Amino acid sequence: MNSAAEVLVIFLSVFLAIFLMLGIILTGYLIGLTKQIREITKSAGRTANSLESIISGIAKVVSPMFAAEMFNKFINSFKKNKGDK
Repeated sequence: MNSAAEVLVIFLSVFLAIFLMLGIILTGYLIGLTKQIREITKSAGRTANSLESIISGIAKVVSPMFAAEMFNKFINSFKKNKGDK
């Protein structure tokens, strides 16, 4: 091989080694990032489940209160109408 080809092979080998090392380093960072994302999604899921149970508990209490309030308003309006006649 002539000297120009040898220089080109060395040049390409160095860049290949640099990109290989960068690829390995970036792969390590991506693995760490996916672990953090997995933990965040688990935490968000736990929070959503907690909120869901709190909201369903509130709905169980509020629904009978709402029905009783509507019934009370109906009775009061009926009494007022009956008293007017």
